[in-house]
Amino acid sequence: MPKNKKTNQSKTKKSPNLKGVSVSGLTARQTNAMKKHSQHHTVKHLKQMVKEMKKGKTFSASHKLAMKKVGK
Repeated sequence: MPKNKKTNQSKTKKSPNLKGVSVSGLTARQTNAMKKHSQHHTVKHLKQMVKEMKKGKTFSASHKLAMKKVGK
C-alpha cells in the first residue's frame, strides 16, 4: 500500500457565512464590509442587510433600512 495515496476529497468551496448568515451572493468588497460589520450587529440585522444588498441596494442604504426595520 503506497504511503502517498491521495484520497478523493471534494474541492468545493464552502459558501461564506457570518454568524450563520450566507453572504454568497455579495461581492468581495461587500463581504469584507459585512465581516467587520457583523461584530457589532445581530443576526437579524445582518440577514436584512444581505437581503437588501442582493436586491441591489448599497451597503449604507441597506444598513439604514435594517436599522429602521429590525434595529441593531
